[in-house]
Amino acid sequence: MDIQHLVDRLEDLIDEGRHIAFSKYTMIDEEHALEIIDQMRISVPEQIEKASRMINQRDRMMAQANEEATRIVELARERSQELVERDAIVQTANNRAKNIIDQARREADQIRAEADAYVLQALKELEAQLIKNLTVTRNGIAKIVDEREAAQARVQTTYEQAPAPDTDMAPELVEQDVEVRPFSTK
Repeated sequence: MDIQHLVDRLEDLIDEGRHIAFSKYTMIDEEHALEIIDQMRISVPEQIEKASRMINQRDRMMAQANEEATRIVELARERSQELVERDAIVQTANNRAKNIIDQARREADQIRAEADAYVLQALKELEAQLIKNLTVTRNGIAKIVDEREAAQARVQTTYEQAPAPDTDMAPELVEQDVEVRPFSTK
């Protein structure tokens, strides 16, 4: 699945959450948010696999270019050998063979350069997209952690401001130890 689509789904989940009155906080479905984050973790390796396929494609293109260059060089050698056997055109044959070899090398170098430029551009675009998606994900996580900490602080404040229990009340209520545990942020 496309990482950008998952980021949009996470943003929609936050937008659709219930807003807490008189605050900037929103309650969201934690299970749904974690599901989207898990899908993001799966999607990022897919993007990396795509980049790997592009690199493999570049390597195949380079191998083909090298094979073609080798073939052209071999043909040039064979042709030059034939020409060497003819005394009258030895000089012409040597020059022609050299030109063919030089042209083959230039073509191979050009193919390599174009393949490298293509892969480099594709990898830069992938890097930019991954950085953008990572930033969005980190911001979402930070917001959720901040909201949890604020909620925990409100619960603690409410607990501390609560009046002391009346000792005339039922003794079993007064004697109970109540432990207040903070929300886990892990």
